[in-house]
Amino acid sequence: MDARWKTGAGKAGADVAALLGQAVERLRRRRVRECLERLDRAEALGADPLDTGGARWQACMLLGDFAGAWAVSDTVLARADPAGFNRRNLPFHRRAVWTGAPLAGRRVLVRCYHGLGDIIHFARYLPLVAGIARGLVVQAPDAVCALLAPLPGVEGVFPLGDEVALPPFDVDVELMELPHAFRTTLATLPAKVPYLTAEPERVATQVARLEGNGRLRVGIAWAAGTWDGGHRSLPPDLLGMVLAAPGVDWVCLQRGPALAGAGGNLPFCDCGPRTDDVRDAAAMMRALDLVVSVDTMVAHLAGALAVPVWTLLPFEADWRWLLGRDDSPWYPSMRLFRQPAAGDWASVVATVAAALPNVTRRADRAGR
Repeated sequence: MDARWKTGAGKAGADVAALLGQAVERLRRRRVRECLERLDRAEALGADPLDTGGARWQACMLLGDFAGAWAVSDTVLARADPAGFNRRNLPFHRRAVWTGAPLAGRRVLVRCYHGLGDIIHFARYLPLVAGIARGLVVQAPDAVCALLAPLPGVEGVFPLGDEVALPPFDVDVELMELPHAFRTTLATLPAKVPYLTAEPERVATQVARLEGNGRLRVGIAWAAGTWDGGHRSLPPDLLGMVLAAPGVDWVCLQRGPALAGAGGNLPFCDCGPRTDDVRDAAAMMRALDLVVSVDTMVAHLAGALAVPVWTLLPFEADWRWLLGRDDSPWYPSMRLFRQPAAGDWASVVATVAAALPNVTRRADRAGR
């Protein structure tokens, strides 16, 4: 939440500052309605809605009140400086792009400025844009360009970069701004899966890497990025409790430093070189019965492919996972396992381990 509220002198300013601090604390503890009540009181005392907007937006989304979140977004747009959109002096993920201009009947450029998981999550909106626009092109990181190119209505995918030559467009919008542009609600969010596909030849290559025993095949990713403090990642000492589940051929979907730091003694049945190509990860998932993942790109990719996926969430889970649910309206094939209290990964791991014996093999699993 922006801290631009100037408390000034006197009791009113101090009261507002206290209420805003309490609202943020309640939000972190997921006492969301108490957060909103304090924001309402702060605004009644004169707090600028832009100063309460960040916390209010998150609280509304966690409650599934998307309309309330869009009202916040509308306020931000109405007061935005036209010169402040897509500012090149800001990192990509901090740039606002969409001015609120209509997309229908126009040539649209969708910019994908956030992380790979976010891009995979909201790629479902690209065919919706194509359905109302006069043309659609996409700008995205190299890692996902090939995944996005086959989506219906996408005329071209261009690499990310301020100096990249792009075809003419009438309006541009960041991918994660599309739910606002479409006024998405829980009842209207596009949840049809799969909306991404894996190439058959890549699937065959990944199946050939498996040295299983005809048992349940489960892929696992235990670590997310560290940009937010690493609270989404499973502690390494708990990983063994999951992998000890009997009757499972485990497949490694983890990449990056967490895999290198885990050593080479983990009981994985996939042999040969592992690549960082997202298309290879998608292909391997087609050969699995289940994916178990923390909140990272792997979980989104499995959900977008309609592969059964168990997503392990920290207590302060992201707004997209809502509150208290063990399912996700975004991904019909996903089940959510939540920390009951901040930092309590042991309970999550115990619940996952107890549930694994009830998993059955997929009838459509590649390489049966």
